[in-house]
Amino acid sequence: MDDVTALEQRCADAWPALVDEPLGQWRLRAAAGFTGRANSALTTGDPGLPVDEALARVTGFARENSIAPTAHVVVGSRSEAGVEAAGWRVDEDHPGGAESLVMTGPLSGFATPKRSPGPTPGDDGAHVTDVPPPGWWELAAQPNPTRAQRHVLTTGDAVGFGAVTRDGVVLAAVRGAVVGDLLHVARLAVRPGARRGGLARELMGALAYWGRRRGATRCALQVAEHNAAAISLYESLGCAEHHRYRYWVANHA
Repeated sequence: MDDVTALEQRCADAWPALVDEPLGQWRLRAAAGFTGRANSALTTGDPGLPVDEALARVTGFARENSIAPTAHVVVGSRSEAGVEAAGWRVDEDHPGGAESLVMTGPLSGFATPKRSPGPTPGDDGAHVTDVPPPGWWELAAQPNPTRAQRHVLTTGDAVGFGAVTRDGVVLAAVRGAVVGDLLHVARLAVRPGARRGGLARELMGALAYWGRRRGATRCALQVAEHNAAAISLYESLGCAEHHRYRYWVANHA
């Protein structure tokens, strides 16, 4: 298995869909529409049949699970050429943007928090807990999460919920999941009024500390190409672009 396929597979393991069916090395995923990653076919590796036939299976799976037929395709890959040849098109209307970077970096580049980040949440500092603290859902998803959101964000052998809480209010939140030696980072969010105060960096340091204690040595992040602020933050922590992927949809025009 090549390096890109291996990394994408681990990221998929860290972001579990409600339904996840193998098609050779491809993965057909559905989660009631919550996030593109959990509601698209991961097309890395060999599906075990011609790409046009594999895409027909993707379409059938999507219909069975009431989601739009969508392919998660690594830019420049063999799968991308096959998907394009089959008449699919890049989903320029995707809510999160059609193209995303996958960034990776060593956890050694993250600052160690000044004090232990948990397990007991406390004010005036970042902490990481095994269950979402009060106020975490509001920033990371929505105040009353759906079944799909709960499944995707809380399922896993080692999942951590990071927060910076001050005066009883969660000002920043993040979700981490450890798969092997990889810390997958997602849902980093800071309240608008608390931005540019270093909270995201503080929270990332706490999450890295949490991940290292669970065997992680490196991290991976998936970030939309238009999110310049997030990309700049991750680069400052020692992360760099590993590859890119795009969402493709069937062209019915």
